[in-house]
This record gives sequence, structure tokens and C-alpha cells, in this order.
Amino acid sequence: MITERTGLPLSIGISAANTHDSQGLEPLVRGIPPVRSRRGPRRRRPAKLHGDKGYDYDHLRKWLRSRNITPHLARRAIESSQKLGRHRWTVEPTVAWLFGCRRLHRRYERKAEHFLAFTGIAATLICFRRLGG
Repeated sequence: MITERTGLPLSIGISAANTHDSQGLEPLVRGIPPVRSRRGPRRRRPAKLHGDKGYDYDHLRKWLRSRNITPHLARRAIESSQKLGRHRWTVEPTVAWLFGCRRLHRRYERKAEHFLAFTGIAATLICFRRLGG
């Protein structure tokens, strides 16, 4: 899941339990919809992306830079995870809100498409509640 600074989900995806997190970064970034603005052209992608050590790969850094996204990824065996903690805590409440939905806390659906649909509905409800609906 990719969220904005305040914790609103921008892009959601699901994967198998035995796949590495870095494999899901590109589809999630591609899935971010254009952002509407009152003035000027629409932004197609975020300006920067914060991530933990699981995303520290040269090919991901190059891919993000080719899309004009500044990667702020913790480097393995060099930086501590404490530095990115303040940015990571914006994602944690969103995950907690998603798991507050009983249907998502336990996976009742056998098909991934159904589970993704329920996750999308839950993310829509989170956005609706947070934006004052």
C-alpha cells in the first residue's frame, strides 16, 4: 500500500505471502492515479517516496529516478531504520484502519480479486471518513 503524508491510501495491491515487498513497488507506483490540482497541470506521480530497507535495490532506485521520483530508502547495513520511523508511522494507522474491518482481518475469500475488491471498499471508506464525509 502506498499512502500520502496524512495516511490516505493512494494505491493498494495484494500479493502472495512468500513474495518480497520490493517486487510489488513498481505496480503500486504505476497504480497511483493523477492528482487534481486547482492550478497548473495535474501531477502524475509523487515527488518523493520513503521506504524501508526492504526496497533498497539499485534497479528500484534507478526506476524511481527515471520517473522523476526521489527515492528516500534506507540502505541495508549502512543506515538504521530509526531515521525513517517518522515517515513510516504515517502508514501504520492506515494498516490498522484496514484491519479494523473484520472481513480483511481474516481472509474469508479464496479468490484474490474478491479480497482486493473488499480492500478497495475499505480504503474508500477510510478516505470518506478522513475527508469529512
